[in-house]
Amino acid sequence: MKDNQFEDEDLKNDSQIPENQENQENKINEEVKQEEEKKEDKKEEEPKQEEPKPEENSEKEEEKQENKQEEDKNEEKRYNRREEERKRVVGKAVKVNFNLKGLLMLVFIITLFAVAPKIMEESKTQDYVDISYSDFIKNIESKKIGVVEEKDGYVYGYKANEVKYLDNKSNNSLKSKLGFDNKTGVQGLKARLITNRLGEDSNLISVINENGALIQSTEPPQPSLLLSIALSLLPYVIMIGLLVFMMNRMGKGSGGGGPQIFNMGKSKAKENGEDISDVTFADVAGIDEAKQELKEVVDFLKEPEKFKKIGARIPKGVLLLGEPGTGKTLLAKAVAGEAKVPFFSMSGSEFVEMFVGVGASRVRDLFGKARKNAPCIVFIDEIDAVGRKRGSGQGGGNDEREQTLNQLLVEMDGFGTDETIIVLAATNRADVLDRALKRPGRFDRQVYVDMPDLKGREEILKVHAKNKKFAPDVDFNIIAKKTAGMAGADLANILNEGAILAARAGRTEITMADLEEASEKVEMGPEKRSKVIADIDKKITAYHEAGHAVVNHILGGETKVHKITMIPRGPAGGYTMPLPAEERMYRSKKYFLNEMAEFYGGRAAEEIIFGKDQITTGASSDIKRASAIARFMVTQIGMTEKFGPILLDGTQDGDMFQRKYYSEETGKEIDDEVRRLLNEAYQKAIDILNTHRNKLEAVTKVLLEKETIMGPEFEAIMEDENI
Repeated sequence: MKDNQFEDEDLKNDSQIPENQENQENKINEEVKQEEEKKEDKKEEEPKQEEPKPEENSEKEEEKQENKQEEDKNEEKRYNRREEERKRVVGKAVKVNFNLKGLLMLVFIITLFAVAPKIMEESKTQDYVDISYSDFIKNIESKKIGVVEEKDGYVYGYKANEVKYLDNKSNNSLKSKLGFDNKTGVQGLKARLITNRLGEDSNLISVINENGALIQSTEPPQPSLLLSIALSLLPYVIMIGLLVFMMNRMGKGSGGGGPQIFNMGKSKAKENGEDISDVTFADVAGIDEAKQELKEVVDFLKEPEKFKKIGARIPKGVLLLGEPGTGKTLLAKAVAGEAKVPFFSMSGSEFVEMFVGVGASRVRDLFGKARKNAPCIVFIDEIDAVGRKRGSGQGGGNDEREQTLNQLLVEMDGFGTDETIIVLAATNRADVLDRALKRPGRFDRQVYVDMPDLKGREEILKVHAKNKKFAPDVDFNIIAKKTAGMAGADLANILNEGAILAARAGRTEITMADLEEASEKVEMGPEKRSKVIADIDKKITAYHEAGHAVVNHILGGETKVHKITMIPRGPAGGYTMPLPAEERMYRSKKYFLNEMAEFYGGRAAEEIIFGKDQITTGASSDIKRASAIARFMVTQIGMTEKFGPILLDGTQDGDMFQRKYYSEETGKEIDDEVRRLLNEAYQKAIDILNTHRNKLEAVTKVLLEKETIMGPEFEAIMEDENI
């Protein structure tokens, strides 16, 4: 449906309106007649009764009265229906809908009427003969020209018998002012002046005076009356048209609820209702504990009396906490889908407006809608946008955001005991929320939606794989191992990217290779196979990645090499991908020490093969990550003998300032300890590669030939097996 246009079904021609009314009335009358005929048929079918007794007569009279009352009601209904239909048809007939095209058409019509007289005036037939200046003077001397007129750099000469017409022509009539006097100009002669004005040509003036010719003066051209009216009204018409257009656009932008400027205080909550009924807990995987917490909410919405009888009170609010993409919004939809109740969703940022009081008004409107549709669920996504701690704003202690928060606190704490309204909210910044918002009575329960573990990731992949076709070689367990630290949204994206790759290649099934490529593309970016790389850079990359892999294999830690490649991807020139043998909750000191040595395996290989002076920038990311691990061990988890179990640095990710708990002297000792750990890790990598240099050369040789080595091939090389 196109905006700002008259709809065919809404607007009717004036001739069609009475016809529609008559058709509607005839239709109503036919329905009434059919009902009466049915009643008469029923009466005829009834068997004749014996003469009624006096008691039966009174019953019949009562029945007649009831029938009469029923007929009166039917008549009143018919009248009301006719009136409603008449108002509907007339309302549609007089409906006016301004749009940009209509405004432009109006301006075009006004312009056309304004310009038309000018065009008509210029198109009048002018019968002039062009002659030279000398011939014009000769015609005056020979008395062929008796009247001379100047206009637009030309002189016009007329015969003497035409002087009377020129003197008496009327330019003051209404028809002339409107530009519609269709007189035909008189015949005359026309010559170009040799000066700017006739009065400046002394020679021509003397000839005119000597021969008794007349100089005819003409009035300056006056604009037509219609043009003057149009020009005076045009600015007002344009202003009114623009105002109507803007109001109409604002009305459309507010979702049909009237102009948006008058609807700012209304909440923009989206009521999904039954549209979300297909989202259930079966569509949510990998977060079983969070699901169990919310199933109690569903049970309350389905059977509230069961809880009320025993004196239980369902939490008024449930705060969903977790990293982005873990499924907080999906959980809220699943709760509404399981309970089959209306679901109002709104983002925290939608409460915020530049006008004071609008946010609080939207909160009131949102909860007003919720009360009318109880039992229901209100979901506020990213509530930290409006629920931050009060007093931290730049606009004083009572700025717009704080007013909105105050209203939210009042609405949540003001629910009656009989109102089955449950507020679900999601955020990944629980630390910035106001304490009053998180207290019991508002958000009674906080549900942590953690990142899925290995089993959870595999379940999530299977849920998102329901509507896709996969080849027999697909193993979701391997993909789950590769995607440690990824949320459900990332896993869904991997399957979608795999489907796109399969479709691009013309396959009808998604293969394991597609999923491998998709997972690496999501994590590190697309491959750069077309990138031109110098042979020396290829060799450096091969030795660098082989160094990582060999150190990992010799140390035999908690991870195993899954893939080695020298094909650039994203910012990396190549990469080695280790996978954990099993997913662990805790990390040991040995794990961190081995990981630092593995990071330094690339730089160690470069130094052994090319020399200390030929090491490259390829290890910049490795050094950064190894340094972060060493400092973390020293300052935060107490894994060094020198400092012991003490917290020296409380800085968290996202903190603007460093929170250190040590002196300058202790800071120097921390730096020395970090340097010691890193030097030991680097020396460990050097020693391993020197001892197993033949393995380093073997892996590098195969990598230069194939560009990519998978885990089983790498294991075969390290075990001296044929590949």
